[in-house]
Amino acid sequence: MSPPPVLVVGAGPTGLNMALRLAQHGVPFRLIDQHEAPAQESRALAVHARTLEYYRQLGLAEALVAAGTEVQGIRMHEGGQERAYVDIKDIGRGLSPYPFILDLPQDEHEHLLVAWLRERGVEVERATSLLSFTQGETGVEASISTARGHAETARFDYLLGCDGARSKVREGMGTGFDGGTYQHLYYVADVRLDIPNRGRDVHLATGPETFALRLPARKGDMERLIGFVPDGIEQPTFETVRGSAEHLLGVKVAEVNWFSTYRVHHRVASSFREGRAFLLGDAGHLHSPVGGQGMNTGIGDAVNLSWKLAEVLLGRAPPTLLDTYEPERIAFARELVATTDRMFRAVVAEGFAGSVFRTTVMPMLVPAATHFAAGRRALFRFASQIRIRYPGSALSEGRAGDIAGGDRLPWADGPDNFAPLTTLDWHVQVHGEAHAALAAEAEELSLPLHRFDWSDGAERAGFARGAAYLVRPDGHIALAMEPRATGRLRAYARKHGLRFGRSSAPPLSARG
Repeated sequence: MSPPPVLVVGAGPTGLNMALRLAQHGVPFRLIDQHEAPAQESRALAVHARTLEYYRQLGLAEALVAAGTEVQGIRMHEGGQERAYVDIKDIGRGLSPYPFILDLPQDEHEHLLVAWLRERGVEVERATSLLSFTQGETGVEASISTARGHAETARFDYLLGCDGARSKVREGMGTGFDGGTYQHLYYVADVRLDIPNRGRDVHLATGPETFALRLPARKGDMERLIGFVPDGIEQPTFETVRGSAEHLLGVKVAEVNWFSTYRVHHRVASSFREGRAFLLGDAGHLHSPVGGQGMNTGIGDAVNLSWKLAEVLLGRAPPTLLDTYEPERIAFARELVATTDRMFRAVVAEGFAGSVFRTTVMPMLVPAATHFAAGRRALFRFASQIRIRYPGSALSEGRAGDIAGGDRLPWADGPDNFAPLTTLDWHVQVHGEAHAALAAEAEELSLPLHRFDWSDGAERAGFARGAAYLVRPDGHIALAMEPRATGRLRAYARKHGLRFGRSSAPPLSARG
């Protein structure tokens, strides 16, 4: 048998999503991970709306929602007393079919992904490491250490580095990883309280020189605590932070399931691609924990690159399509790291200014900002990642109504205009009457044309009545055309060397 064309290094959420997408596209691959078993710690918790929209394409979103907890509100504490409450239940209503923040521990999340891959006959090769690689014009030669301790050399068309902050792929590419590390040491613990009071709220507690977070962590009665480790402690344990955490949050901890410490980094790789090697997830960018953006961004990287690889490897697009991955994703990564860095620095700032911000400004600012519909929508757009757009991409063209090339396809909140996305194929959407010439052009190109009756939801979402929107497999607009525009689909396909056609892989199930 010939070797698969793609090597995916790393089986965290980014690598697992890449594997799921490639499997759905019918692209063979090999998935390796240096660890002997999946992580047992909960680590990342937030699964945002845009990520759930991606899972909806695979038929998996509802199973994830059922496994997690929909966050209902934010309770703000100061000095052990609750000072403010922010209701965020359905904060994104009308903007996404998933108008909430889902709380799901990363290890449970990964367990579901591994089970779904297994249904497709795909197993993660555990205790298997990338040692080194070299590139040529026609492929990548990788040296791999297997679980049995043997070294082997294998050849692939493309190498995908989903292997985290200490990425061996990034090291082999020789790209920089600029940024820094925040001064404070943080703790994270999964605990059970002495009087279980499990809710669906996030608790944010502040003090003059500290802060702590309490979040629902699992379906049982376990909760997640996060905060500062006091200065001067060389070997922290939960007992060294118990007093501060219990006082700030007004709770008593009965049992500690897991405790760890970590430092927060903010870095972006100098490039996300070198020849046939690509970086995704933490291998390419590290973020502060503000807004729970890191894991979701890595999954977005996998979605962006997977369909482009599939189009190239299945002979439906030229290799130049892959040139669009880095500019689309690195621009967002840089913006996100800069934004979360500013927010995080404000929250953890030392001295008088930091104390005033934590104890006075935050308890007033957050409730005030979310009191109005515009503030709630802005907060949801930022946290949920539905705001991500690629206006400068070579693939983004045109404008019709409020929607331009590169935008995420808006959810119309009425007709299910996200249903065509489940094919993972290109398609055209029209809200209102479709011009006969457009229908003929789409048929000529083997492009599915989906027409929806004009609705209030379409108008609110920014669609232009009768306009046509060419939608990419990842749910972003490639080409927006005013009503009665003709010839532009054909010109777009010719310009980018695209051949449209349906993927042949059967749909995934949500069992497991």
